[in-house]
Amino acid sequence: MSRDMVRIAVLGSTGSVGRGVLDVVSRNRDKFDVVSLSAWTSVKLLSAQARAVGASRIAVGPGGFSTADVPAGVAVTEGADALEALASDPDVDVVVNALVGASGLRPTVAAVAAGKRVALANKESLVAAGELVMRTASKTGAEIVPVDSEHSSLFRCLRGTPDAEVDSLVLTASGGPLRDRPLQEMSAAGLEEVLAHPTWNMGDKVTVDSASLANKAMEVIEAHWLFEMPFDRIEVLIHRESVVHSLVRLKDGSLLAHLGPPDMRVPIQYALSYPDVPENSFERCDLAELGALHFERVDARRYPCFSLLLGAGRKGGTSPAIAAAADEAAVAAFTAGFIGFGDIAVVIERTLESLRPTSSTDLQSILRADADARAVAEEITSGLTRSGVGPNGE
Repeated sequence: MSRDMVRIAVLGSTGSVGRGVLDVVSRNRDKFDVVSLSAWTSVKLLSAQARAVGASRIAVGPGGFSTADVPAGVAVTEGADALEALASDPDVDVVVNALVGASGLRPTVAAVAAGKRVALANKESLVAAGELVMRTASKTGAEIVPVDSEHSSLFRCLRGTPDAEVDSLVLTASGGPLRDRPLQEMSAAGLEEVLAHPTWNMGDKVTVDSASLANKAMEVIEAHWLFEMPFDRIEVLIHRESVVHSLVRLKDGSLLAHLGPPDMRVPIQYALSYPDVPENSFERCDLAELGALHFERVDARRYPCFSLLLGAGRKGGTSPAIAAAADEAAVAAFTAGFIGFGDIAVVIERTLESLRPTSSTDLQSILRADADARAVAEEITSGLTRSGVGPNGE
């Protein structure tokens, strides 16, 4: 292997983003070397991936593997500590954090503490611990290159644009699979409908968050930390075509827009190749075929989770960690069939009301807030189910 190759750890390699990373790697064998992979439960797929890309290390959940599944010569470690070890591995140049939920927080902190470049697709890392992550990165020289399509787009628009010219940022959202459902019927949407995203192919958690727009509130919080932009200078617009991924409004009133096909492999390839801009081997954007682009303002009545998460982000301290943990617990309860879609916002709101956030943003304070929020949210979801509010009582 040439030392010029970029050595990569992929955390969450069996998810939609992780699989996209490995597809990009497969198209650029001369540029990227995958050192390590991780998955919590999908160990057979993980082992097949390790065999295909020649990874030498994998991390799995506790007791989550059989030695018969693991390719010869591949070292296996277990548990959350194993993820942090992969993230801080001195033999790795770029850590791709494609983990879902709060499980991605500690590996991100470990990677930036080790001065790595982090290709970040894990929203909760910056939602729950944005101040900590960015402060640590500034001390160690770690680079955070966003993988989310919107933040990758902003990252590219702002590259070379003088700060003095920038007025505000605009994130776009598809509106999710429920964007045209009658408002009074939103809360009763079933799982199959919620997971039928009109544009993107994502995992269950992210797709549910897209339907509630919780994900977009989290992305506003991410943008706040990544680009040092005040909340009141970050706007969200519904954009059904999912072709304009972001816009930068300049002080003279003009706009810079970044357009591209709704294909996560494009921002993944950019994050892995940065600061180079690689040639694209994927679908290209055909504006003539699109014909028109549409934009709408966010209807807060349709998306109560958006306002709750964004309000927590504005409050700061451990509030966003509490809100994100409550959302994660509520989405898990919804996908398991214990509560209804409309109950997700109820769980987040009641959890925020039940806990007193602190101003501390050290890792232990954030992890305590996360744990406390999960316990409260799970108690609330149990109460909703017992009282017949959830789908089991309808």
